[in-house]
Amino acid sequence: MRIRLTFSKQGALRYTGHLDLHTLIERAARRAQLPLAYSQGFHPTPKIQLASALPLGFSSRAEMMDIWLTTEDSEVSASKLRSDLQATLPRDIQILDIQIVDDRAPALQTQLIASEYEATIPDEHASNLTIRLAALVDALSLPRVRRGKTYDLRPLIESLALAPPSAPLSRNTGEGSGVRVFMRLTAREGATGRPEEVLSALDIPPEDVRVERTRLIFQG
Repeated sequence: MRIRLTFSKQGALRYTGHLDLHTLIERAARRAQLPLAYSQGFHPTPKIQLASALPLGFSSRAEMMDIWLTTEDSEVSASKLRSDLQATLPRDIQILDIQIVDDRAPALQTQLIASEYEATIPDEHASNLTIRLAALVDALSLPRVRRGKTYDLRPLIESLALAPPSAPLSRNTGEGSGVRVFMRLTAREGATGRPEEVLSALDIPPEDVRVERTRLIFQG
């Protein structure tokens, strides 16, 4: 049996890394007494897969993961699994949805094509922001250096714009706390756009900006 969870990651857990989050979820599943399925080999591990690593310091309202169980589909309901697991998770992780999916379905990581983010720009960095956004979108290329290698950021930016006034506020955003920018970035293997690189290209220090992932987009 394979269950797919959508969950939020907020508060202090923004500073919990990918591997530590995996361990946290595994321990919560054990405390909830979920019958975890294990991988094969000399060092079997619980079969838990996160769709995409979230950069340290980012919050999210759209994380996804798959967990494999030894239970048959007919033996337990999705709602009971959700309540049992939520009871053992920290408050800063909230399960938003849970579904039972086909064991033969492709891995989430192989189907991910893009991610959407909301960045809250402090007022002191928001001068002429509309002009800077337009210049970035109109650029033919945006050479950047990552891990000592030069790459072009521009093809990885699918959309970039100021949030409309009617857009709902993020949980981490208060009225008058800054200017919000929405970005949709490619998230394919070997071609992943990073919000902090977009912010740097806008001459905005990434460490001064609150970023929340708002959506994961899959093919099909």
